[in-house]
Amino acid sequence: MTSTQSNNLPLWVQDRDTVIAYSSHAEWRYQTPPDYTRSKENLAKESTCNHLEGTLEAIVQNLVRTFEMEVSYKSNPQQWLSVVGEKFRVSTNGGKEYTAADLSAQGSYNLFMADSQHYKASEESFESSAKIFHSTFPQGFPWEVLQVYSGPPNVTFKWRHWGHFQGAYKDFAPTGETVELIGISVAHVTDDLKILSVEHYFDNNLFLEKLTAGGTLVNSENEKKASGCPFSSWFKGFKKS
Repeated sequence: MTSTQSNNLPLWVQDRDTVIAYSSHAEWRYQTPPDYTRSKENLAKESTCNHLEGTLEAIVQNLVRTFEMEVSYKSNPQQWLSVVGEKFRVSTNGGKEYTAADLSAQGSYNLFMADSQHYKASEESFESSAKIFHSTFPQGFPWEVLQVYSGPPNVTFKWRHWGHFQGAYKDFAPTGETVELIGISVAHVTDDLKILSVEHYFDNNLFLEKLTAGGTLVNSENEKKASGCPFSSWFKGFKKS
């Protein structure tokens, strides 16, 4: 399989399942390639946009989904096809820039969310952060492009992340509601559509307010009151990781 298919588009802006099939020698974080069967079912039912294959919107959406897949599942950033590895940088809301190595080591949730009242990125690992949000959204946390405002080399686009809040978020009860996160990103890409850098802009606090709206779980409050150990909360966090 070559990196350019019959439609003359680079591999990394095609369907991510095609990228996974091509990546037969990749170092997978969990030993096996990811299975996006359930994700595709959710996207088919719940996406608000149906971009036609080959359109700018579809190309941008495929590129970002491939990027997200590689960050989440390919443990070696040198094997990421969607970025220019040594030059790649990512930032959120005008903050610090991170490299591909940073992203691979700490995870996208930790670098994009940072420290706040209801999420302490500095206290989470790649694995623990993924576990938190996979538990919070047990049916998945899909992503789609809503609108593309400008094309290469500086691609500006609006996107939507959403999930059904059916699992506890840390010590906060699920509400069962659909939680949406809307944002804007600017991706600087090469002539062959690899990402050089990407800047994300979204409201972390609004997202976390929705995840804490159900109030603290009763059992969690009782556990805290019953424990006299000042390090009990630390040990609880350790068990989650």
